[in-house]
Amino acid sequence: MNSITITILETSDVHGNILPINYGSNEPAEVGLVKIATIIKDEKKQNKNTILVDNGDLIQGTPLTYHYVRSRNKEINPMIKILNELHYDAAVIGNHEFNYGMDVLQQAIKESSFPWLSANILHEETKIPFFGKPYKMIELEEGVKIAILGVTTHYIPNWENPEHIKHLVFEDALEVTKIWVEKIRKEEQPDVMIVSYHGGFEADLETGKPTEKATGENQGYRICQEVEGIDLLLTGHQHRSLVGRVNGVPIIQPSFNGQAIGKATITLSKNQNTWTISDSTTELLPVQSVEVDTEIEVLVRDYESETQQWLDKPIGKVIGDMTIDDPIKARLQDNALVEFINKVQMSAAQVSISNTALFNNVTKGFPENITMRDVVSNYIYPNTLSVVRISGNDLKEALERSASYFILRDGKVEVNPSFTTPKPQHYNYDMWEGIEYIFDITKPFGERVVHLTFKGEQIDPNGEYDVVMNNYRAGGGGDYLMFKDKPIIKDIPLDMSELIANYILERGTIEATVNNNWKVIWD
Repeated sequence: MNSITITILETSDVHGNILPINYGSNEPAEVGLVKIATIIKDEKKQNKNTILVDNGDLIQGTPLTYHYVRSRNKEINPMIKILNELHYDAAVIGNHEFNYGMDVLQQAIKESSFPWLSANILHEETKIPFFGKPYKMIELEEGVKIAILGVTTHYIPNWENPEHIKHLVFEDALEVTKIWVEKIRKEEQPDVMIVSYHGGFEADLETGKPTEKATGENQGYRICQEVEGIDLLLTGHQHRSLVGRVNGVPIIQPSFNGQAIGKATITLSKNQNTWTISDSTTELLPVQSVEVDTEIEVLVRDYESETQQWLDKPIGKVIGDMTIDDPIKARLQDNALVEFINKVQMSAAQVSISNTALFNNVTKGFPENITMRDVVSNYIYPNTLSVVRISGNDLKEALERSASYFILRDGKVEVNPSFTTPKPQHYNYDMWEGIEYIFDITKPFGERVVHLTFKGEQIDPNGEYDVVMNNYRAGGGGDYLMFKDKPIIKDIPLDMSELIANYILERGTIEATVNNNWKVIWD
């Protein structure tokens, strides 16, 4: 045989989405592994030389995965059950793999029939890859050797609960990729070198112009520019839909929630005893209008049935209006849902100042009769809480960061593109309780906080204030670096959705209140 064609399929950022539904409403959605599975099986029928890789952020993200961790964790993880059935060749550790704690992650790895890869997550003492071998070699019948190197964004300590990543060191992904690609090339001599990086691109793919602050969270562009010997770069983390080339390297990023699967087609030609790549293409295969694979669906039917029963369990009532019909309006003036979440946080932490966010633009708030479905559809992340001691200067700086969420265009309020591109980041606009403040968005960035008091007194720039916030924000996530490495006074280890549910269950009835402690002005 003088030529061979290889298909590489990539899922990334599936976030627990198995079934094609929106759990907040149970309406159909064009997402999920049961649709992805149909595409995978079809691709494998067309080409026996098909390699299947998951690029991370697999086991967390839906009520189904959350309920599994709470109530069925003695059984096999439903996400792993499906990937095993589909015969995945490898998976990469993503940042959200740590959200449920190390025990859940280690169990998932143990249950997997494929290796989990990450070359740059090391044991703090031994300095060897914590999750085993950082790469996998695959040899096809024709003698073609394929290497898959796994790498993870090293920014995880800025977001994750420290208890979940104890004894781990996160080395620079770019530098580690350089070392391991050279090592693999030299020692294994693969015909195809694939890097699967749970991270994205920090620069425009065509111009190289930076698209984010130089934090190191995403290094895909630099990896393509600076690492010799990569034949394909699989990416994720940013939830973008990308195919193309950077510095001649084919790249893929296949969206999120199982909306699409990435496909690379690589053709190799044989000259004497040497295989060389003669052609390569990349594309995205969306799940829209794809039929569900019923064989995969049945694998999780029991998990799903119990999840639905749990979601529809009534837990309390609301007096007043705690719904949201306009997410922009809810960020421009005090809102009952946001105020309630801040109240829950302050109650759990026993402090007087709190901040929180509306995570997306589909949050609907709480109806009169609240169920668990309402809780998990409004608070979608398994965050825990931290009480951080900050200065008045830090507090002011954090508010200015939030105030930059808005811009004015022809007198109309719009969302700053830096919060929407390259991916939506509405979760990085915080609203506070316990302080009084006003944003004047006619003023330049950094000068928009025109009123700021605590208990009727001006905030002291050098004073100390204890603030409760989620663990993502407490670690500096979302460019709130003023919080990073500040003293943690208290950790509250329960997930926020559980704290919210417990708060409602204890009271039976909650009241929608708005104290108007903050507002945004532009006239």
